[in-house]
Amino acid sequence: MSHLFEPLSLGGLQLPNRIVIAPMCQYSAEDGDASDWHLIHLGQLAFSGAGLLILEATAVSPEGRISPSDIGLWSDDNEAALARVLSGVRRYSTMPLAVQLAHAGRKASTQLPWLGGGQLAPEAGGWQTVAPSALAHTDGDVPPLALDHAGLARIREAFAAAAARAARLGLDGVELHAAHGYLLHQFLSPLSNRREDAYGGSLENRLRFPLEVFEAIRAQFPAERPVWVRVSASDWVPGGWDIDGTIAFAQALAARGCAAIHVSSGGLSNAQQIPLQAGYQVAFAQAVKAAVEVPVIAVGLITEPEHAESIIASGQADAVALARAMLYEPHWPWHAAARLGASVQVPPQYWRAPPHGVKGLFTAG
Repeated sequence: MSHLFEPLSLGGLQLPNRIVIAPMCQYSAEDGDASDWHLIHLGQLAFSGAGLLILEATAVSPEGRISPSDIGLWSDDNEAALARVLSGVRRYSTMPLAVQLAHAGRKASTQLPWLGGGQLAPEAGGWQTVAPSALAHTDGDVPPLALDHAGLARIREAFAAAAARAARLGLDGVELHAAHGYLLHQFLSPLSNRREDAYGGSLENRLRFPLEVFEAIRAQFPAERPVWVRVSASDWVPGGWDIDGTIAFAQALAARGCAAIHVSSGGLSNAQQIPLQAGYQVAFAQAVKAAVEVPVIAVGLITEPEHAESIIASGQADAVALARAMLYEPHWPWHAAARLGASVQVPPQYWRAPPHGVKGLFTAG
């Protein structure tokens, strides 16, 4: 019996296996509205047999977008556009669907990555960014405005309102994005948070706003559906956010009803030094798992089924998340199940797909 294909509970959400499709920005929305691209993109992933599909980073306000083409969930039009996409996906797939709610903070207002990235000036379609402190992400960027208490309240309310929209859409879960150098990570890290009020300085103070946002989302999303958090376990910069702070954050989240911790790393500073190799972030997930009693999701260059299986079997994490590997091979879980002697839920239109001699690979959704 494959450990990777055992069921897993995230709060009240039951996953058929432990393969999670991580959020992957598509930069294909218009005014925050999901498009036909999202219907096709999510549709093919929803046939993959994974246990959970998390929609890309979804901005809770226009200024919280990474780029002008980010998907959003701040307006009735956004909600209606996403409802159409989800309806099409759900018509043919029973895969659990979650959304990652996000605010980019000082990393907002950027050009599309395939057009070079970099900050967009207001006259080029960009906007003024906000952050815990008026510290630019990159030399030459227009510095963000430091959020005052009214600004903090607006952002908390925006997250809560987006969570209420996610609930109306029937999404099965919400992942709060507190990783990769975006707004909530900016509050956590001493490299980006130089505030002198109750939201800066000590670890307790730097945790305060991300925890307030989590509580605001949890209050607006149905209690029987899970809310969890994606974290960057390390800035990979001396003096930056680290695994000890991550463990303290994870423990505080678990005490507030967080259903899981999704452990990534990096993204806050251009000075980061990351030793890229297969599973380079798994040790962070293992450390968090030892400190909390909620499921932990590992991610980071996990591309081979046997590697994913060993992570679960050895107890390093409770689930594995894949992003680029799923873009490259949207049927990755099919191949993993074939190699590990397991089965996956697949629509009957595809039941003739397994190679000759492979039996019992597909089951009905």
